[in-house]
Amino acid sequence: MRDMFKIRIMVFAAVVAAAASFVGCASAPLSTEVSTSGIRAAEEAGAANVPRASLHLQLAKEELALAKRLAESGDKYQAASILLRAEADAELAVILSRGDAEKSEAQAAAERVRQLRQDNP
Repeated sequence: MRDMFKIRIMVFAAVVAAAASFVGCASAPLSTEVSTSGIRAAEEAGAANVPRASLHLQLAKEELALAKRLAESGDKYQAASILLRAEADAELAVILSRGDAEKSEAQAAAERVRQLRQDNP
């Protein structure tokens, strides 16, 4: 019985701490640095040249713009949520771009091996 009381107090304290940090985040300015750097990384990885990556890069840009508009209108909770989606889409664009580049390198290596085998029977 005493353990149950301690557990309830710990859960209540955790909920209060989480609520306090959540309310604190609402007054803090929205940071778009991570999303912006993620978009920049995707562009540098060549996401614009890979169809699937290009789609996620475009989504990340649109979500970043939407998050900024929502933050300016005062809807910081929704803006933070959209900002997380923008970061995820930018990261996915980077991964897809790198995957496409690695696939191209593997195909080129396979072609070189095939050519060497033809040249040296």
